[in-house]
Amino acid sequence: MHLYLMNKKIEVSTFDDIDEIFRLYRIASDYQRAKKTVVVWPEFDRSLVKKEIKEGRQWKIVIDDQIACIWAITFSDPDIWEEKNDDPAMYIHRIATNPDFRGMNFVSLIVQWAIGYAKHKEKKFLRLDTLGHNVKLIEYYTNAGFTFLGMFDLKDTSALPSHYHDTPSCLFEMKLI
Repeated sequence: MHLYLMNKKIEVSTFDDIDEIFRLYRIASDYQRAKKTVVVWPEFDRSLVKKEIKEGRQWKIVIDDQIACIWAITFSDPDIWEEKNDDPAMYIHRIATNPDFRGMNFVSLIVQWAIGYAKHKEKKFLRLDTLGHNVKLIEYYTNAGFTFLGMFDLKDTSALPSHYHDTPSCLFEMKLI
């Protein structure tokens, strides 16, 4: 499924994108460190991203043949959403923007795309999470149309990346009609 808007193209990532995906993750982590955010992304496992690409769950926005933004999706997220995981939902993870394209409001574009994609997959909810009490990010996601459900201590983070350990998770949800 592709979405074309002006010179922006949304498409599924390929194995050829892996080095750029990890470059954008490193830039995002450096940015989080510089902003002194509560939570900084760790180095993600390459096998996780390879699996997402193989399953068609790693996405990108391309502008003029450059990757401008990346994110991953899943249709099951029990370690974070616990009993709510039984709901028919699509979950968005790890949005990272190429600094050459900052300020282009990619979250709104991702949300627009995700609503259509989730409905196509017969999902009733669009969800995402962030970590720590990041007031600006909470406001940003609520302005993008999500309802902030609150901050939650996750019961078991052993299967999650290290940045989920020992910090509350902010959960966001959008009901799809």
